[in-house]
Amino acid sequence: MTQDFRITNGTTAITGATPRPAAAAKTTGANAFAAELQQAELRFSNHAQKRLEKRDIALSTDDLARLSLAVDNAAKRGGKDSLVLMDDMAFVVNVRDRLVVTAVDAKSRGEGVFTQIDSVVLAK
Repeated sequence: MTQDFRITNGTTAITGATPRPAAAAKTTGANAFAAELQQAELRFSNHAQKRLEKRDIALSTDDLARLSLAVDNAAKRGGKDSLVLMDDMAFVVNVRDRLVVTAVDAKSRGEGVFTQIDSVVLAK
């Protein structure tokens, strides 16, 4: 079962769906493609959603694609909890679950110290 989420940020809205659990039944044809597409989606924790709203961080479709590609790259290299740096933003991501844990922009980074990560990815 999927759950839709919506992050509103001023006039920008980001929508998506959470991926199905890995134990979901195997599918074929068009259903397999839809399942793969869902698996590629990123999820945002409640904390990350609140940070995006509070810090007025707007993510475009291209930004989400870049973030997703960075998470793919972290996964290929064995990253588990990665810091993804993209433009003037930073995202802490649980790579295995494809879950964005928090989001920080240049104005809100405080001391600029990130803990409990095992890798850093520069988003293209």
